[in-house]
Amino acid sequence: MLLKDQITEDMKTAMRAKDSERLGTIRLLLAACKQKEVDERIVLDDAAVVVIVDKLIKQRKDSISAFEQAARQDLADKEASEMKVLQAYLPQRMGAEEVATEVRAIVAELNASGPGDMGKVMGVVKTRLAGKAEMGLVSAAVKAALA
Repeated sequence: MLLKDQITEDMKTAMRAKDSERLGTIRLLLAACKQKEVDERIVLDDAAVVVIVDKLIKQRKDSISAFEQAARQDLADKEASEMKVLQAYLPQRMGAEEVATEVRAIVAELNASGPGDMGKVMGVVKTRLAGKAEMGLVSAAVKAALA
């Protein structure tokens, strides 16, 4: 079953259960997917849906830190619960050691050396590890491998 179909089924389940918080988050995700499909005139595959989920999770993390700085714990808690629902749609993530190993292999494959090759390495790494690893962790691993 495609990830998008799973999300649609989860929306129906949340409707039946009258779980309004989960339903709202799932509808937000489906709306983001639909917007991407309409804007680019494509049909999203699982990898593209994972990219959208990642983007929404990053937005939630930024919002949580902003709300906590503004002493609005109620809004931070709401964003955290939305983030928890979204994380259920992410595949199993690679650990820091796995990411570092993969990055070192790519650096060796490209014969890259020094910070000047960061863009070249990141281009390849992004395509291979998209959805499998957190990009902040990947970026740190690339910097360490090229240092």
